[in-house]
Formats: sequence, structure tokens, C-alpha cells
Amino acid sequence: MPDEEPAIPLEAALEQLEQLVVTLEDGELPLEEALRVFEQGVALTRNCAARLREVEQRVEVLLSSGDGAERVPFAEPEEFGDEDSAL
Repeated sequence: MPDEEPAIPLEAALEQLEQLVVTLEDGELPLEEALRVFEQGVALTRNCAARLREVEQRVEVLLSSGDGAERVPFAEPEEFGDEDSAL
């Protein structure tokens, strides 16, 4: 897909997202620029979510080795409560 973000380390992508949020929350950008920054954030978020799903699948494969260990599903983000309290 041509619109995909290039593969960067997940931690770097999260830092970029944090910077984009700060930029948008500042409220100083013109509307068109704010929309462009928002679109960047959405693309990064989708990229990170896809990569996290891939990692989750890899972990599931590793844990399904048949050693009898009980697997507990990964918690969905909304199960963590208020996002601000996690920062």
C-alpha cells in the first residue's frame, strides 16, 4: 500500500504520536495543517495497531507449543481504564 507509514520501531512511532498530539492540542495550527497532522496520527495509529496484532499472534504461536500452559487473552485497551492514569 503506498499510503502506509514506513516501518519504524514501535517505540519511535509512539513518540511521534505523542508529538503529534502535543502539536494538535496546542491549537496553533491552521485548519488544513491540523488536518494533515491528524491524518499522520491516524496512519501511525493504524500502523502500530497492526504491528501489535502481529506481535500478539507471534506470542500466541509461541505459547501454543503444547506445554499445557494456560493462555490468558491480551487485554483490550479499553480494559485498562483511563489512559491518562497510565502515563
